[in-house]
Amino acid sequence: RGPAGSGTASPAGMEELLSRSVPPLPPYETKEKAPPPAELRGAEFVRFYRSLGAGQPRAELLTRLARGFGVEHGRVAEFSAKVLQAREQQRELGALLQAEDRLRYYLNPRYRGLFQHLGRLEGGLRFLVELRADLLEGLASKAVDGPHVKEMNGVLKNMLSEWFSTGFLNLERVTWQSPCEVLQKISDSEAVHPVRNWVDMKRRVGAYRRCYYFSHCAIPGEPLIVLHVALTTDISSSIQTIVKEVPPLETEETDKITTAIFYSISLTQQGLQGVELGTYLIKRVVKELQKELPQIKAFSTLSPIPGFTKWLVGLLSSQTKELERNELFTESERQEISEITGDSTTETLKKLLNNNEWVRAEKLVEVLHSPLMRLCAWYLYGEKHRGYALNPVANFHLQNGSVMWRINWMADTSPRGIAASCGIMVNYRYFLEDRASNSEAYLGTKQIKASEQVLSLVSQFQQNSKL
Repeated sequence: RGPAGSGTASPAGMEELLSRSVPPLPPYETKEKAPPPAELRGAEFVRFYRSLGAGQPRAELLTRLARGFGVEHGRVAEFSAKVLQAREQQRELGALLQAEDRLRYYLNPRYRGLFQHLGRLEGGLRFLVELRADLLEGLASKAVDGPHVKEMNGVLKNMLSEWFSTGFLNLERVTWQSPCEVLQKISDSEAVHPVRNWVDMKRRVGAYRRCYYFSHCAIPGEPLIVLHVALTTDISSSIQTIVKEVPPLETEETDKITTAIFYSISLTQQGLQGVELGTYLIKRVVKELQKELPQIKAFSTLSPIPGFTKWLVGLLSSQTKELERNELFTESERQEISEITGDSTTETLKKLLNNNEWVRAEKLVEVLHSPLMRLCAWYLYGEKHRGYALNPVANFHLQNGSVMWRINWMADTSPRGIAASCGIMVNYRYFLEDRASNSEAYLGTKQIKASEQVLSLVSQFQQNSKL
């Protein structure tokens, strides 16, 4: 390998390290008696990995690990044949079950043993979360690729899902008295509505606000996923009222609080993507709030709609290619747009949507209100990926059993909100008694529970816009 800390390693050095670090799969008969790999080997692997530069050198190690230390395909074929044989010969059940157990054993990739061992080291779980973050980044940038690496990512995700299951998670509430580094981490990781300054942060953990996170018993004090809640008198239709810069109120009049609005949920550890944490966090926070403020009757989100503007611009582009006039707007809407902008061609509409300036023209905001609301309703309710909602935030809350409750015009007028979703936001409302049946209906028959307002906008879309 290269000199210490140089961030690169020779292929031979890498191969040698992996051969030392990854324990061989012991024979089936001695699997219980196999000595655990020496602790030093695991620590050596962690040191070596961290000494490599981020990006290419680590990607190379991960690719070698996935390719060279996976499942022994020969063994899998051999024991698959034995399972088939036991079935065909109709041997007694015990023999068939044992053949299946052997097959299951040899389906374990060798690197699983390494991950398992690293998970037992002090600080090992945190390391595995970092390693998976590198893996996901590599897959996204195509620095690591191929079926082996995807398989390894899936194996590691499943292992982390077991290690980060609810029994090991602690729910913690953040207040202005929380340790400074926790407040800093929560501020840095806020992915939905960036925290502007310490006054803003103080407001988000002060009166009429709650902030909770999950930590893990092996990584204490480290926020894994964070949920921000606003305590209000009704279901909020605008994020400005929640995150605007106002001096924190000192005391709460609890009798005025009837509604809890979940306005931001952020994963702070990229390596835990796809590990089911958000659903459990919302459930736990609901229980916590019911205990603290039993008078709360309504639980709802105020959620962003990432991807709506992009989808709409894509739609306009595809319609331009097919025919010179687009059919997303009615004739009278096109007329009105044309009067304001001097032109209502698809290109102009695309330019408008790609540029936040249109929000400054009051008349334009008025004209676009109706068409954009019905298009957004269709995007959330009608656009699907494998039968489920295409929008990832919608899919998350619908899976959790919420109702698509209300679509809100000009609910996020920040540059970010306008760019992502033309300023529109949506409330997903949680009726606790229907949550389980809604979730079942959505997951089972892909049925979306939606309010009258949403369904009425969807039918306006079906009457006025053609896809």
